[in-house]
Amino acid sequence: MNNWLPLNPKLQKLRNRLLNDPYYRLQSGEEIAMAIKLGIQIDANQATVDDWLRLPGLSIHQARSLVELSRSGVKFYCVEDIAVALAIPVQRLEPLKPLLSFIFYDEESLINPTQIVNPNTATVEKLAQVPFIDLSLAQAVVQNRLSAGPYGNLVDFQRRLSLSGDAIAQLMYYLRF
Repeated sequence: MNNWLPLNPKLQKLRNRLLNDPYYRLQSGEEIAMAIKLGIQIDANQATVDDWLRLPGLSIHQARSLVELSRSGVKFYCVEDIAVALAIPVQRLEPLKPLLSFIFYDEESLINPTQIVNPNTATVEKLAQVPFIDLSLAQAVVQNRLSAGPYGNLVDFQRRLSLSGDAIAQLMYYLRF
């Protein structure tokens, strides 16, 4: 059941703005609560200046500093790390804590990011570059797509190519439909 239906027009407008405008800057506790409910998150270790500027109370200078620190190799492990980096009291960031995620990346994945491939548009050559897809599977993906139409989703992809659950578990990180 959709729990957003009874929202008053003001909250409905806010919900639409939060979902559709990635540059919208949160203004109040009510807006922060709505963003949290919608699952909006900012990865502190991959955030852009625009991501940081969505948060109320952060200046462009602070956002740029956080991005520069991340790019230089500084890892943020918690909200306290961000407070120290900005030289502000951690209490000021506490209301934002649910919006922040602290995901950790190994150096190899940052240097050589994994290519996400759409099997509905990728060539045989592009598919063969995906880990766990050999040339014969890449050819089967394209052949099946040409004969039966685009894949609807991962389940459709698995069913049409008769792939095992283990194979899909490995491939799902590399495919987007």
